[in-house]
Amino acid sequence: MQGTIQFLQNEPIFSFAVLLGVILIFPIIFEKLKLPGLIGLLLAGVLLGKNGLHLLDPNSEMMKLFSDIGVVYLMFAAGLEIDVEEFRKIQDRSLTFGMLTFSIPLIVGTIIGRIFGYGWNPAILIGSLFASHTPLGYPIISRMGLMSNEAVIITIGGTIFTNIPSLLVLAVCVAINAGEFNILNLVILLGGLVIYSLVILFGLEWVGREFFRRSGDEQGTQFLFVLLALFLSAVGAQIIGVEKIVGAFLAGLAVSKLVGQGPVKEKVEFVGTVLFIPMFLVNLGLRIDLPAFVDSLSSIWLTLAVVIGLMVSKFVAAWLTKLLYRYSWAEMMVIWSLSVPQVAATLAATLVGYRVGLLKEDVLNSVIVLMLVTATVGPLVTARSAVRLAVPEPNLQAGAATFEDFAAAVEGTERPTDKQFTVVVPVYNPETEQYLVELAALLARHEGGRMVPLAIAKIQAQMPPEEMETVLVESERRVAAAVQLSQNLGVNAEPLIRVDSDVALGICHASREQRANSIVMGWGETSSLRARLFGNVIDTVLWSSHCPVAVARLLDSPTNIRRIMVALDNWSEASLLRLRFARIFAEVNQAPVMVLYLCNPGMPAEAREQVNSLLVALVAEWEPRGAWQVQMQVAVGEEAVAAVVNTAASCDLAILRSPERSTIVGLKFEDFTTAVLPLLRCSVVMLGEPG
Repeated sequence: MQGTIQFLQNEPIFSFAVLLGVILIFPIIFEKLKLPGLIGLLLAGVLLGKNGLHLLDPNSEMMKLFSDIGVVYLMFAAGLEIDVEEFRKIQDRSLTFGMLTFSIPLIVGTIIGRIFGYGWNPAILIGSLFASHTPLGYPIISRMGLMSNEAVIITIGGTIFTNIPSLLVLAVCVAINAGEFNILNLVILLGGLVIYSLVILFGLEWVGREFFRRSGDEQGTQFLFVLLALFLSAVGAQIIGVEKIVGAFLAGLAVSKLVGQGPVKEKVEFVGTVLFIPMFLVNLGLRIDLPAFVDSLSSIWLTLAVVIGLMVSKFVAAWLTKLLYRYSWAEMMVIWSLSVPQVAATLAATLVGYRVGLLKEDVLNSVIVLMLVTATVGPLVTARSAVRLAVPEPNLQAGAATFEDFAAAVEGTERPTDKQFTVVVPVYNPETEQYLVELAALLARHEGGRMVPLAIAKIQAQMPPEEMETVLVESERRVAAAVQLSQNLGVNAEPLIRVDSDVALGICHASREQRANSIVMGWGETSSLRARLFGNVIDTVLWSSHCPVAVARLLDSPTNIRRIMVALDNWSEASLLRLRFARIFAEVNQAPVMVLYLCNPGMPAEAREQVNSLLVALVAEWEPRGAWQVQMQVAVGEEAVAAVVNTAASCDLAILRSPERSTIVGLKFEDFTTAVLPLLRCSVVMLGEPG
C-alpha cells in the first residue's frame, strides 16, 4: 500500500487528475453550503496532503510549477482588474487614500510582528501584508451602477498605491534576508525597478497595441500574447532582483487597457479562475501543517491581533479619508469594505515570505484566517453600505422619443438625422427564425426603419468547392425565408450574406458596415465547458458589438405579447435601455408593463422613495398612459430570483440584462440573470449594452 501511494505521488498524470477533480468538486460542494469555494480548495489541500491521504506532495516539481504559475496568475489578475483610466480621473485623491491605507496598516502590522517576537525585517514584511488590499466588493458596486461614485474610484485607484509599494517592501525584505542588502544595492534595486516598471507599463502597452492591431480579430493569438507578456514580465522581475509577482502585477496593469472587457480578457481570466489560481490555493492547503495550525489557533492571540489589527488600521485610513474629503459615512464604509479584503497580494507575498524562511507557520496560518474573514466580511459590508449611497440621477433623455435616440445616447453620440434605423437579425436556426424575424420587424417598423436578415456563410481556407457551394446555397435559403417573412409583416428587408471564418465576428463586422442600431439574436449555449473556455457566438457579439444587442428566447410570436415584465436592480443606462425596449412592446401591442425594481434590504426608505419617484417620473412621460405599473420589492439573492420568477409567471415576456461575466482574482460571484433564466417559463429578451 505504501509503495502504491509513493508511486502515485510521483506520477504527474495522477496528481494532475486529482487536482482537476478537486477543483471541479470541492468549490461546488462548499458553494451549496453557502461557503466560499476557496475554503473548499484549502480544505482539499489539507485532506490530500501530509496530514491526510498523502496523495499530493507540495514539494514535487509539478506542484511547485503549478503553484508558481498560480501565484503569478493571481497577481496578474489583480492588476488586470484595475481600470487605469478611471484612476487617472481622480489620481490625487487616490494617491492620498493609497498612502493612508498603505502606511497605517504597515505601521500596525510591524508593531504586531515586533510584539510577537519577530525581528525588524520579518515584522516589516508582516506590516506590508497588511498594507495591500483586493477590492472583492467591486462586482457588487458595478451591479448597483455606482462605479462613477468618487469614493469607489479612489479606492480602486488606491490599489495601485498599496500593492506596488507592498511588493517593493517584500523585495527589500527578501534581499535583506538573503544577505544581499546594502545602500548601494537598494539604490540599484529601486533604480532598476523604476526603469523596469516604465518598460512594462509603457513599452508592453505599446507593443501590445501594435500586436493587437496587426492580429485583427485572432483572439487565440491575442490570448497567447497576453500569456507570454505575463510570464516574460515575471521572469524580467526576477532578473532585476525582485519577486516575480511584482512583474505579474505590472503586466496586468499594462494589458488591462488592451483587453478591456472583451473576449480575450474573459479567456485569460477563465484559465486563471478554473485552473491555475485554484491549484495555487490547493497547494497552499497542502502546506498547512494541521497540528501546527490547530496549535496556532489554540494560542489565538496572534491570529486575533492580525485580524483585528488589519481591520482597525484599514478603518482608520478610511476614516481619515472621510475627514479630508468630507465623504459621508456610507461612502466611508464603502471605502473601508473595499479596502479590507486581503487575498491576492497578501496571499502571494505571504507564500514568498514563508518559502524564504522570513515568516513562520503561525503567520501563514493567521494570514489564511485573515483572508477567509476579510473575504467574507468585506463584500457583505459593501453590499449593505452601497445601498446607502446617493442614487445616481439618470439621464432621462426627455427629448429622445425613439429607441434609436437612446441607443445613440448610450454610445455618447448625437442621433444622425440622415441615417435610417437598421436592425440586423442573424438567421441560422429554422426553428427560431420566424419569431426572431418578427421581433426584428416589430422593432424596425416602430422606428420607421429597415431590417437586414444576415446569414454568415462560414467558409474556411482550403474548403473544397462543393462544400463552399453547399454553404452558400444554404445561406441563400435562410435569408430568402427571412425576406418572405418580412414582406408578410410589411417591413423593408435588405438581405445580406457574408462570407467569414468566424460567425460572431462576421455578425459584428456586418453590423458595423450596415451602421446597425440594434442586433437581434436567438438563444445559444452558454454553460458548456467549451462555451466557457472558447466563448460562444452570443458572448463575442455582446463584447464586440457597437450597438445594443437583444438576445431572445421566444416561445410565441412577439405580436402575441400581452403582458411584459422588466426587472431592474440598479439605476443605469443599461436599465433605461431595458425600459425603452419594453416601451416599444407596450405601444405596438398595447401591452401593460410591470417594472419590478429589486432593492437590497439595507436600502434606506428615502433611497427607495427616490428610486420610485424617478421611475414614476420616467414612465409617466411615455404613451400609452396607464399601461405602466411600478412595483418596488425588497429582495436580494434567492429572494430576488423568486420575486422575478413569481412576477414573470403572469407575464408573456421578461426583459432582463445580459449575463455578467465579471470575476476577480479567481473568486466568482453568482450572476443574477444566469440564476433566473432556467426558472422562467415565459419568453425572455436579454439586452446587452454596446461592448
